[in-house]
Amino acid sequence: GHVANWFRRRRVDLLEWPSQSPDFNPIEHMWDELERRLKGVRASNVNQKFAQLEAAWKSIPMTVVQTLLDSMPRRFQAVIDAKAYPTKY
Repeated sequence: GHVANWFRRRRVDLLEWPSQSPDFNPIEHMWDELERRLKGVRASNVNQKFAQLEAAWKSIPMTVVQTLLDSMPRRFQAVIDAKAYPTKY
C-alpha cells in the first residue's frame, strides 16, 4: 500500500505484524474510549471539534487509564497461554 511504499522509499525497516495480533498499545484503547465519549457529537467547525476532543480527553478518569495499564500483564499472559491464537483482547 501507500504507507508501506512511503517507508520503503525512505529505507525504514518495518517489523512484521500479523493482522490478527492483539493490540498491546494502550493508547489505541484510549482512542477507543475517546471515540465512545464523542459518539454522536457533531461539530460545526474545526475549532469546535478540537474543543470537544480536548474536553472529552480531559473527562476520562485516571481510574480508566490505571485499569487499562493494570490489565496489560493479563493481556500478555492471555496471548502466551493461547499460543498466539486469538484472545478476548
